[in-house]
Amino acid sequence: MKVIVLGCGLVGKPMAADLAGDSRFQVTVADINEKQLASLKDSGPIDTLAADLSDPDTVKQLVSPYDIVLDAVPGHLGYQTFKAVIEAGKNVVDIAFFPEDPFGLDQLAKENKVTAIMDMGVAPGMSNLLVGYADHLLDKTTRAVIYVGGLPCIRRKPYEYKAVFSSIDVIEEYTRPARFVRNGQAVTMPALSEAELLDFEGIGTLEAFNSDGLRSLFYTISCPDMIEKTLRYPGHIGLMTVLRDSGFFSKEEIEIRGTKIRPVDLTTSLLFPAWKLEEGEKDLTVMKIMVEGFSSGKHLRYSFDLLDYYDAPTRVHSMARTTGYTATAAVRMLAGNLFNLKGVIVPEYIGKYPQCVSFLLEELKNRGVVYHQLVEEV
Repeated sequence: MKVIVLGCGLVGKPMAADLAGDSRFQVTVADINEKQLASLKDSGPIDTLAADLSDPDTVKQLVSPYDIVLDAVPGHLGYQTFKAVIEAGKNVVDIAFFPEDPFGLDQLAKENKVTAIMDMGVAPGMSNLLVGYADHLLDKTTRAVIYVGGLPCIRRKPYEYKAVFSSIDVIEEYTRPARFVRNGQAVTMPALSEAELLDFEGIGTLEAFNSDGLRSLFYTISCPDMIEKTLRYPGHIGLMTVLRDSGFFSKEEIEIRGTKIRPVDLTTSLLFPAWKLEEGEKDLTVMKIMVEGFSSGKHLRYSFDLLDYYDAPTRVHSMARTTGYTATAAVRMLAGNLFNLKGVIVPEYIGKYPQCVSFLLEELKNRGVVYHQLVEEV
């Protein structure tokens, strides 16, 4: 089976290597950066194509010979790339995490008989899937809480933060209003709001803040109390709030000595070198999901906990592992015909199929990404 990976970044590369290690797949990676493509030479039997993925027509032509597309382009290209792949009639697993509403493409995907799985990373991704799974098991869901963060193992001032994604995508977490559900009502609050401290075994105390991470869950799950919060080392919220409120994240142009710039462009240019996870630099991913509700008259709580670290033998960062291996597991799920629902598919839809949940969890476990599950009566 022929698979093409669109994007050769810090997540695209390990996804390609993971699939290339499976004899069922012939793997090709496309990216405009030939230096990045050249870095795949020791990652297994992988073909490479230099291509401008910002052109939808190029994308459509590029994916035409392939059976499954794994989309890992930057967020600002995500929607148009997702649409182009659907128009080409190809099944796709997407981790671009674009901000646009995907459901306008649902009918197009159904007409083209395409399974278009989006947001298939760790969060969004497994967070949505596991909430959907617990919701499916419960007669009535009353509360869902997601805490998640990717962090460097070594804390360095002033930011105490590193990322495998571009800094402008991270800044979106600090600027985009957070939507959640409280007491049955839709609520919107500023990002970075309602800080709280939580203790995590093996890590210590982290701070959590409101972020817009529910994404499709906001519309697809009926639950009166549902929220997602991002985790950082203590002090990060205050620093990001100062930068945001001082205008450093603004997308409105300002004029400086006759030149117009967007403050966010300058800020990301300065932050990217400081925030970039370097080759071999250790990181961790932590997530805690709690879903409560009633089943057969019992008040139950389903908990899912993840603590994952940089993998030294493969030299793959934790955020790339937890995100990328979720997506490659979904590719294997499609290749094995375990899931064939057509249309735009968000992860919580897959959560309604226990056999698919078990398959994905086992695939992740085989790669050392382990979700610990607990069910208890409240």
